[in-house]
Amino acid sequence: MTTSYTELPLVVPSPDGPSVEPLLVVAGYQGTVNRYGAPTWPMAPLIGNPSAPRETIHWMKFPDATREEFRLIAWRLVNRALPDTFLVGKVPSWRTRQSGPAIYQAVLAWRHFAHWLDKRGITSLGACTEEIFHDYGLHLSRRPGIGRSTVGQRLTALTRLWAFDEDSVLPRGIAEPPWNREGRDDYLPAATSSGGENSTEPLSPATMGPLLIWALRVVEDFADDILAAWAEKRRLTARVAEVKPTPASRALLKTFFNDLVERGQPIPTHDHPGGRRFALTYIAGTIGASYGQTNGVVGSRHGGLGLEQYMLSNPGGCPLDVPVTGLVEGKPWKRSLDFTEATAMMRHLGTAAFIVLSYLTGMRPGEVLGLRTGCCPDLASGRHLIHGRVYKTATDENGNHRSEGELRAVPWVAIAPVVSAIRVLERIVPDGSLLFDGAAHDFVSKRSSVGSVTFSSWRDRVEDFAVWASDLARSLDRPHEAVPADPHGAIGTERFRRTLAWHIARRPGGLVALAIQYGHLRTSISSGYASRSRDGIHQLLDVETARATADTLSTLHADLADGVGISGRAARRAIHAASQAPAFVGTIFTLRAARAVLEDTSLAVHDNPHAYLMCVYNREKALCHRLADRRDAPTLDRCQPTCANVTRTDHHADQLIAQAEVLEKQSVDLVPVPLAHRLQTRAQRLRDLAEKHHHDRITLPEASA
Repeated sequence: MTTSYTELPLVVPSPDGPSVEPLLVVAGYQGTVNRYGAPTWPMAPLIGNPSAPRETIHWMKFPDATREEFRLIAWRLVNRALPDTFLVGKVPSWRTRQSGPAIYQAVLAWRHFAHWLDKRGITSLGACTEEIFHDYGLHLSRRPGIGRSTVGQRLTALTRLWAFDEDSVLPRGIAEPPWNREGRDDYLPAATSSGGENSTEPLSPATMGPLLIWALRVVEDFADDILAAWAEKRRLTARVAEVKPTPASRALLKTFFNDLVERGQPIPTHDHPGGRRFALTYIAGTIGASYGQTNGVVGSRHGGLGLEQYMLSNPGGCPLDVPVTGLVEGKPWKRSLDFTEATAMMRHLGTAAFIVLSYLTGMRPGEVLGLRTGCCPDLASGRHLIHGRVYKTATDENGNHRSEGELRAVPWVAIAPVVSAIRVLERIVPDGSLLFDGAAHDFVSKRSSVGSVTFSSWRDRVEDFAVWASDLARSLDRPHEAVPADPHGAIGTERFRRTLAWHIARRPGGLVALAIQYGHLRTSISSGYASRSRDGIHQLLDVETARATADTLSTLHADLADGVGISGRAARRAIHAASQAPAFVGTIFTLRAARAVLEDTSLAVHDNPHAYLMCVYNREKALCHRLADRRDAPTLDRCQPTCANVTRTDHHADQLIAQAEVLEKQSVDLVPVPLAHRLQTRAQRLRDLAEKHHHDRITLPEASA
């Protein structure tokens, strides 16, 4: 695709000319390009990002008076680039040429402006003076329910409207918006939190744990069964389409049904909005008959058997001749694989792979949806890397957006479950395709589509997967593994990345679903893509770690004020750190604020609920690291009781006693004698730690004396 946009001539487009010039259509686009005068302009010819929305500009939604003026400027927005000189003084995110989705959003902002002008009787863009723009800017800033970011985007779109009109072969004389010279602050609503990932609520452990359990089980344990069931369903369906009805096949059908009735056996059926129905395709494929012939045999007309009432009284399933090999705790996950469930199971298999990839890599949803087969080759070293493309920040040598994207310079590091998910997806889609190709993952209607499964579809699929997994958990007598609703709403697609950072920062050394160790995962992430990419998950980890530190210090500050005691050689350092908590609690939304906390070594207090202690980290005193391994953060899954950084509060002592009681009960009621002795020894050790705390504890007044 050429990038010499500024060399294209200034022309007045013909009504029958293309809305997108041929040299700008992305490689591989197979659809049509509407003409300039058409009522709609699809943006798809401009979009190479597989996960980007493919919106359409509808010109009939513009007011009649100004429609053609906006259309002419929009054509230049689509087909031409602004001069490079226009970027002087602009922020780095400005481009002389935008992506297809960004162009659509700009024209949508123009449409809002067009209707505002129409309500004021303004019928030409030439009447857009600086005062008109000033009034509209104030109108936007005062509208209820519109955010600062949205207003900023609309103001920027109007700056482009002025710039492209000024550079047009038929300029309308639009005035320069005042915010282009004076700044936008006077036209923006009051600032709130930064929004984006840092303000997104992580999924609760109660929701994320079982959701990941089932996603991993489906990918690693059930995938072979599901793929085999899908292949068998397609074979039977294809057989029905190919077979020709014969007297012999009719006789086989009658024998099949008469035998079921004589033995009182159920008839294969499927759910239908109007009630149970004969599973005609399954029956026909199994017997080797046509669909129409099977329908005729079960009915009451033309010599049929009239089995409707019997079927309603004896509905059965549609078991496939496919063995069940997947196990849950040594037991088959299903009694049989059903013809009517194969499509839904394939959908859930793809969703399970999406969850595993999204959660265990730290990728953004768009990055996951941009992966293709072969992105994770097998390496002799056993260390797997994922190679993908970046779209949002991809530009050419002139700073213009490259819709086809570019290969990411630094790959992601993949742990074993992620590799398994990729291998499963490579069995679903054709070679060279997107792992989440929209056509390949449409198991119902097999519609032709371009790009990946859409974000909105994934939101629905993830919610459906949670419901299906919960039903499966209950059917296997594992109600504790059902997926509860998250207290902050729908699971969605955007929250997995934040949730991963939350678990790494706040559950070090802990286990979330099937013994995936987040200490190991953090090492993998930090040694790969995250540590060298300016927009990687490493920044999100910093923010979440700083928040965890702030929450720990805030809780400790409140506990000490309430008279809670604290012990350990690091107790006074912990008290000093807690005294600073009110200064930054609730303020950590940006990377700068997070790093200010993380770089202050006096604030390095880490709660470790698994070891019933807090670490007031001092690198020189830490016992969790070898001498040659002096890190800036503790390794909390290797806490040593004798470490000078350890401190405990009364709450930790209470937890020690509670855990000791649990172990003592287990030693009496549940286990053989040798193991019981070990449990009792462990319980006594916990009681000794609690007793030492109560002997050494001090309170805030005592520490200040």
